[in-house]
Amino acid sequence: MSVSTAAAALWVERWECQQQRYAVDREERFTVITDVVERVTAGRTAPLVLDLGCGPGSLAARLAGRIPTAEVLAVDADPLLLELGRAHYGSAVQYVEAMIGEPGWLDFLPPRRPLDAAVSTTVLHYLGEGALRRVYRELAARLRPGGVLINGDHLCPDEAKVSEIALDIGRRRAERQLAFTHDDWETWWSGVAADPDLAAVLAVRHSRRHPPCEGNDLTPSGHMALLREAGFESVGTVWQFGHSHVLVAVR
Repeated sequence: MSVSTAAAALWVERWECQQQRYAVDREERFTVITDVVERVTAGRTAPLVLDLGCGPGSLAARLAGRIPTAEVLAVDADPLLLELGRAHYGSAVQYVEAMIGEPGWLDFLPPRRPLDAAVSTTVLHYLGEGALRRVYRELAARLRPGGVLINGDHLCPDEAKVSEIALDIGRRRAERQLAFTHDDWETWWSGVAADPDLAAVLAVRHSRRHPPCEGNDLTPSGHMALLREAGFESVGTVWQFGHSHVLVAVR
C-alpha cells in the first residue's frame, strides 16, 4: 500500500494549497497553535502531543519541526491521507488510523503517560454536539494538569450580524491571498482518484467505513461551555480572523 515519495510530495503540496481555500490565514493559524504548544511544553524532556484529524500531517509535521523532542501522534480515519503523510514527512510523526469519538479510539495512547497537548484544525465541527461533548471529556481525562486542548476551526461569532461581517472579512482576506485559485475539495479528490500511483491505497480507503458527519453549529461560547463542563480550568480565544478561531482550553 506504499506511496512513492514523488507522488506524496505532489499531492501533499496540492492539499496544502487546497486547504487555503477553507482556512483563512491557515499558515498563521498553524503558527499560533504551534506557539501555544511550544509554550506549554517548554522544559519538558519528551512531551506527548496528539493531532486530531491530521489529514496528511500538515500541522503535525510543523509541530515536530518546531519541537523536535516531542512525540507527535497524528490521528485520522482516512488511510490515504495517512499514507501520503508517512511517505512525505517520514518518521518525524507517528501516524495512527482511528475514528475520533468511536469507543476506545484513544486506546493507542500510552496507558500511564498523560498528554501534554492535543490539537485539531477544521475537524471538530464535523462532530455532533453529543459526540463533541464526549471527546472533550475523554481528552480532558488524558491531559496532564496544565496541558492544553487547542482547536483551530471555523466558528461563527455569537452575534448573527457580527458573524455576517466576520465571514465577509475572511472572504476578502482569502481573495487577497489568491486562495480561490487553488484546487477545491472536489477537484483535489478527483485528481487523486485519477492518479494510478494511488490506486492501491485508494482501494484500501474505499474498503473503510467513513466517519459520520453530524456537524454542529456551536459558537465559540458554546464550545467554551462544553470545555468547562468537561473539566478544563481556563478556556478562551487566543487568535481570530473572520470565522477562523483558535480556542485554547487549559486542563
